[in-house]
Amino acid sequence: MRKTGKSLEELGIQKDVSIIGLAKRLEEIYSPNDSIPLYIDKNSSSLKIIQNIRNEAHRFGINFHKLKRSNEMKNSVLDLINGVGSKTKDDLFKKFKSIEGIINANEENLSEVIGKSRAKKIKFFFSDRKN
Repeated sequence: MRKTGKSLEELGIQKDVSIIGLAKRLEEIYSPNDSIPLYIDKNSSSLKIIQNIRNEAHRFGINFHKLKRSNEMKNSVLDLINGVGSKTKDDLFKKFKSIEGIINANEENLSEVIGKSRAKKIKFFFSDRKN
């Protein structure tokens, strides 16, 4: 919470924005400059609303992270290889999960997924980079 308070301060909006944190296990409510948590009745409708806000914020953050990670996979070193397009990249990532997995795959395994011609190009591209 202290970092959040400092961030609000740096933005100059600490007086305009009220902020709290909800600890998950005990459902304690914290505010940035108060080390003593606030306890709300577990059956309180106020607590339910705060829990829903927290859960929605987490869901949004997780989905944003997934989208960001997905977009990062679309832009890769494979873009530098002539003849390797988005469909080929998608197929490679589905099978080998990462650039490292693609680099470590042998030409035969690559060929099963994307054909001999592209497999040769990829192996040549990465072997050329090792030397």
